[in-house]
Amino acid sequence: MTASRPLDAQPRWRRLEPDARRGQILDCAVELFGERPYAAVSTAEIAARAGVARGLVNHYFGTKRDLYLAVVRRLVLLPAWDDGLVASGSLPARVRQAVAWFLDTVGEHGATFVAVIGAEGVGSDPDIEQILAEADDVAARHVLAILGGSTATAGDPRQRAAIRAYGGMAKAAVREWVRDGTLTRDQVHTLLSTALIAIVRDVLPELDDGGTR
Repeated sequence: MTASRPLDAQPRWRRLEPDARRGQILDCAVELFGERPYAAVSTAEIAARAGVARGLVNHYFGTKRDLYLAVVRRLVLLPAWDDGLVASGSLPARVRQAVAWFLDTVGEHGATFVAVIGAEGVGSDPDIEQILAEADDVAARHVLAILGGSTATAGDPRQRAAIRAYGGMAKAAVREWVRDGTLTRDQVHTLLSTALIAIVRDVLPELDDGGTR
């Protein structure tokens, strides 16, 4: 009688619909690019982790660079904020909840998020820079909607510039937490919440609902 193979030796491949298969490959790429620099990851490794032939990775994404761009988009273009998650009440309460949502979202794949916002191993790449700039602008619009409601103007360049500048601080704080371990998540949450409230009070007072003090 032939002994059965151990579970980890069983074929990993199984039939999936195209969108599900593409998503599976992208998930594996997110993991690997978080574990090692861009240059140290191959499409063959990504295919092996996904349990598919390398040709299928090329079929869905083209080159490794194209796949990496998809990873960047996936991580920096954060999902739209659900208005139902915003607590009613003071501005500080809304800010703290919004910052917690941001940290929960990026923390899920923190190492890869830190890698892609720094384009580690890729060097200067105009396509990545364009994605990051788009993400910064989208995030600024979301934050303004959370902060000011009807008093925030998505097209106001001054408001958006202030929030984009804050976004640079937020990304640096995530690096300190995820990559360097110099700050805890709680410390980053306090830092980002306090800073955003101060920005509203001192730079964008038109967004202040009277509850920042």
